[in-house]
Amino acid sequence: MELWYTENHSEEVRFSIKINKQVYSGQSNFQRIDIFDTNEFGKIFTLDGLIMVTEKDEFIYHDMIVHVPMATNPDIKKVLVIGAGDGGTVRELTRYKTIERIDMVEIDRQVVEVCLEHFKQTSCALNDKRVNLYFEDGIKFVSQKSNEYDLIIVDSTDPIGPGEGLFTRQFYSDCFAALNENGILVNQHESPYYDMYAKAMKRAHKRIEEIFPISKVYQVHIPTYSSGHWLFGFASKKYDPVKDLDANAWNNLGLETKYYNTDLHIGSFALPNYVMDMLNRDC
Repeated sequence: MELWYTENHSEEVRFSIKINKQVYSGQSNFQRIDIFDTNEFGKIFTLDGLIMVTEKDEFIYHDMIVHVPMATNPDIKKVLVIGAGDGGTVRELTRYKTIERIDMVEIDRQVVEVCLEHFKQTSCALNDKRVNLYFEDGIKFVSQKSNEYDLIIVDSTDPIGPGEGLFTRQFYSDCFAALNENGILVNQHESPYYDMYAKAMKRAHKRIEEIFPISKVYQVHIPTYSSGHWLFGFASKKYDPVKDLDANAWNNLGLETKYYNTDLHIGSFALPNYVMDMLNRDC
């Protein structure tokens, strides 16, 4: 008998992975959590039936959500991470010795506990002494901060369930207030390909663009995410991610990455025409 994990990428498109066994299944106060073992992708971690992380391709997402802002401003010292319960974003941040503090706010403690047990590949740096874990609502947390962070990374689920409030105009406004005068905001920005994801992407971009003086979008290829074509948002009070990139400074750090490099950094902001058209068109 063959076992398959299947995820709906649209009403008429499904993505399937053959699995060996189910490693974990549980229901937290917020969402369903499942882990499956596969030959092709290693262990895969899902929330409410959607893939969040796989052992094989997680490095792509985490490289691009972290190293793009860090290469744009190498003086980042205080970081707020919202979501990111698997720990991969924090893992990449802790590779920078210059970072002094990482506040990670995850609403679902059970997600972190499960990943600490089953996804050591991504959760391995959550015990770093610079990391402060807060198990609470990231929306409320950021609303109580002012002029505090150099960088905010919103590593959230899709805008449904616990992640819905992380795509609102009020939330982005609160992020703006929580950042200092050099502050950068990076968020996972959904996919431009299928209509359901594209609508969320366009709404998020318009709301951020209304608040931040610099608002850009960059792309990445993640095989297990819907359509494989995924976007991140980059917003800042001061820094342009292409014009202000100091490639030599980042390369001199000697960090080894599997996906990110400074040439790709620049190239990722060169978007296809259909995506630029979406971003420039009213929702």
